[in-house]
Amino acid sequence: MTPLQQDRRAILVFLLVAVALHVVLILTGLWRSWAWPAIGFSFVLLILISERIGRHVPVRARQTYERTLALGFPVLLLSVWEMAGAMELISPIWFPPPSAIGTALWDVSVNYDRFSETSLLGRPWLIPQEYANGGFAAVGTLLSESHLLATLGRVFAGFLLGAIPGILLGVVMGLNQTVRLMLDTTLAAIYVLPKIAIFPVVMLMFADPFGEGPKIVVVALSVFILMTINTMTGVRNIDPVYLMAGRNYGASPLQMLRHVILPGAMPVIFAGLRIALGTAMIVIISVEFLRAKQGVGYMTFYYWEVLVPEKMYAGLVVVMILGVTLTGLLHWLQRRLMPWKK
Repeated sequence: MTPLQQDRRAILVFLLVAVALHVVLILTGLWRSWAWPAIGFSFVLLILISERIGRHVPVRARQTYERTLALGFPVLLLSVWEMAGAMELISPIWFPPPSAIGTALWDVSVNYDRFSETSLLGRPWLIPQEYANGGFAAVGTLLSESHLLATLGRVFAGFLLGAIPGILLGVVMGLNQTVRLMLDTTLAAIYVLPKIAIFPVVMLMFADPFGEGPKIVVVALSVFILMTINTMTGVRNIDPVYLMAGRNYGASPLQMLRHVILPGAMPVIFAGLRIALGTAMIVIISVEFLRAKQGVGYMTFYYWEVLVPEKMYAGLVVVMILGVTLTGLLHWLQRRLMPWKK
């Protein structure tokens, strides 16, 4: 029997086992009591089936197969969640089905909350009307109500303020042992501090402790520490052969930095940027939970306080979409700055 025939037989057996399990539980009246173990076992069988299918996918269809797995599995999870809510296997009050969350996301996107005088997107469809009535000032006032833009502004500002100095200091620490010995222990000590715990201290540094400054600075500090450590590691891990080749060809310090050190450390730097971006999102959402009247974190916490869980979950969905989108932008930038990695 060929490997293909063996895998086909195994796939058929797995399918029959999954169907038989659910049929037996339904006929015996035990399905509701054993639903979650049965669903979990079915997912394990699905993984085994997918693995055997993947062994025989031709090279030209490999990318399609991988995308199907990457996108199909989340869709399947959402379908199970929807079904579990409809059958009351989970509480639809505290765990609203995806359809209810989608409806809530649409609601917070298109409607204006008159109590908090905010909206998720800032009602961009009213921009032409507001511009005709009051010019750019009116448009700015309209967009200033947006939770999404408020969070993005804080993340981008803090990310840039932390990443650029962090990369520069990391390069210096990677190249200079004296600076590294002086700062390494201090950075390691600050790194383990919960960034939300130093937010009250940061607030004391500003004349307006409830303004945007403390929120941006605490994000910048989180990113700065991560980028300094990652960049230093990337510079120290550069193959000494590249450094020797650059010096032998008479490269100046600036040329060494531009053509040898930064390209050599760039894979680790971008790995650090991805981690730092996730940390920035976590920190700003946490800060908006505590001290903000606007932002996706504030919106999520607000709907938790007023017991509208589907809109609270909608806020969490927005956070996840932001994370995926911003990470995708980093991947795009990495491909542009590191063409040799294609």
